[in-house]
Amino acid sequence: MGAQQVAERFAELYGAGPEGVWAAPGRVNLIGEHTDYNDGFVMPFALPHQAVAAVSRRDDGVLRLHSEDVEGGVVELRLDALAPQTDREWTAYPAGVVWALREAGHEVTGADVHLSSTVPTGAGLSSSAALEVVIALALNDLYDLGLQRWKLARLCQRAENVYVGAPTGIMDQTASACCEQGHALFLDTRDLSQQQIPFDLVAEGLRLLVVDTRVKHAHSGGEYGKRRAGCEKGAALLGVDALRDIPYDGLDAALARLGDEEEVIRLVRHVVTEDERVERTVALLRAGDTRAIGPVLTEGHASLRDDFRISCPELDLVVDTALATGALGARMTGGGFGGSAIVLAEAADVDTLTKAVEEAFAAADFKTPRVFEAVPSAGARRLS
Repeated sequence: MGAQQVAERFAELYGAGPEGVWAAPGRVNLIGEHTDYNDGFVMPFALPHQAVAAVSRRDDGVLRLHSEDVEGGVVELRLDALAPQTDREWTAYPAGVVWALREAGHEVTGADVHLSSTVPTGAGLSSSAALEVVIALALNDLYDLGLQRWKLARLCQRAENVYVGAPTGIMDQTASACCEQGHALFLDTRDLSQQQIPFDLVAEGLRLLVVDTRVKHAHSGGEYGKRRAGCEKGAALLGVDALRDIPYDGLDAALARLGDEEEVIRLVRHVVTEDERVERTVALLRAGDTRAIGPVLTEGHASLRDDFRISCPELDLVVDTALATGALGARMTGGGFGGSAIVLAEAADVDTLTKAVEEAFAAADFKTPRVFEAVPSAGARRLS
């Protein structure tokens, strides 16, 4: 739904037009997976798929929420009753942002909200971060809070970590809030420094496909938390603040110090090598050698599959089929255990690759995947 449609639906629900309409996109992570909560490097870019929110202020301590994408009517919540991990529905994401803003001392006295999103849920494309960021940006504007984009991202991460109870890093919210059209965002998650790296695939005759396997994943599930705890254990055993502090050329020595901690060794190896892959990708893009990032993406998938162990048969099938059909590179993207894979390909090969993946899924009796082109798009913004 466009801004006008969302505004019109808001008026139907609440009896008057909204004070404004905002949008925040989902994201694809090009490279840098499970490095963000290890103070490492990531490289996402924003998708054209976005969450759109029509919002007006209230002064009575009430938050009213409605989504075009979820069955049911308007949900009404009292701001003074918001408490972490008491809401297991979709409303936890926008309500968590309001809670985080108020916990940080910002005077938000209520809101009416109507949401509509085109970001696929459960596909590893940050549909939850898009919901959080669009609410944060709207309230930042409406209440004149004056918060910079990186600060909004931090508050949205706190909403997801504490209020929702999902131990995610800072990448998704920062990507949704800060990405620029035609660029990938090189983000240092330790100091939140950002560099916008030109990423114009069309100009080079390339395409990046997203293959949504339709296998749902849930970040608040136990496996994600286990990986994060394992990384923290590795950092503690190695005497560093975060795995970011293990140099790539010192990896073998660090792994040797971990003794027989097999699981921790695998997690540490993935994070340290993945940080190096991000830096290598940045260097290749800056040198104008975009095609050369393909093998780096494929290396990343092998590491996520074999060391971090968060792939699944559907994701592996996408990668294996794409590479066998001539793709330049492919890997799973997002938190894992389902979701999506990305495929870097020559523009002329897109139809052939798409058909091959669909046929492979049919032969394996998997759900039909959703395949679409990922176009580096604008971050969160006000529409009207």
